[in-house]
Amino acid sequence: MFAYLVRRLALMVVTLVGISIVIFFLLRIVPGNIVDILFAAAGYVDPAEKANLERELGIDQPLVVQYLHWIGGLLRGDLGFSYVSEKPALEEILPRIPITARLAGLALLFSTSIGIPLGVISAVRQGTRLDYALRVVSLSGLSLPSFWLGLLILTASVSMFGTMPIFNPNPRDFWEAFATYAVPAAAVGFRSAALTMRITRSSMLEVLRQDYIRTARAKGASEASVNFHHALKNAILPVITVVGIEAAFLIGGLIVTETVFNIPGVARFLVEAIRWRDYPIVQNLVMFIAVVVVVANFTVDMLYAVFDPRIRYTD
Repeated sequence: MFAYLVRRLALMVVTLVGISIVIFFLLRIVPGNIVDILFAAAGYVDPAEKANLERELGIDQPLVVQYLHWIGGLLRGDLGFSYVSEKPALEEILPRIPITARLAGLALLFSTSIGIPLGVISAVRQGTRLDYALRVVSLSGLSLPSFWLGLLILTASVSMFGTMPIFNPNPRDFWEAFATYAVPAAAVGFRSAALTMRITRSSMLEVLRQDYIRTARAKGASEASVNFHHALKNAILPVITVVGIEAAFLIGGLIVTETVFNIPGVARFLVEAIRWRDYPIVQNLVMFIAVVVVVANFTVDMLYAVFDPRIRYTD
């Protein structure tokens, strides 16, 4: 187990280094930089002033030097300064992380608490009207884009109540925070719930056909015990994989949802930073998302051994 953990941690480090190299150099391949954008907006280009600004921002140095400078600062906890606001990048990013984390966490809670039980019910009631109805709902969830569903919710809110949900970044208590995040979380979590339900249903159907399930029923085990203790426990591994992937996706994949609901989160801020070629912000946000994805995959691997005793990571 220890050797496996060492190998996984080493692979995580290599992955993050590779991602840092890719995002750093790809970002600078894109035509134009912050200096070009600023001077283009001004309508006048003074070569001397442009060169001076590039020197102040450090983007006139060789790319390798810029990369080493960024990585060195990252290891020291110095994320640099935003080119647009001229504030430390850490001050710009930190307030937005809890907002996206709450939204993603609530959406994930919605998807698992709804998707897994409905998937089990759909599998147990295979071929019934309830099964067909749940499959239609799941297909609808996979078919409807979250941003379009969000727009429908906003339109319906205006039509029914004369107003739309307004995001409050500083809720006073838990219930106010829940009300603030519930609507956008439900909009984006509906698709995740549909996917979770489909995977749970498919995995449950496969397990319910196994011989040990028939044996458990033959021994007089109750349906609840068969479905949840015997079947779901062995069908949960694919669901864990999907939930882990969705958790990683929700951190960086809420761009349109945050835009529709005017939420000042990480994903929306990343798009704005890309548009302005704000290199320090883009690089650090992408690295943050990469860390979340890598940690989520590592957590999924560890949960395999917890939920399935047949899996053992030997040295």
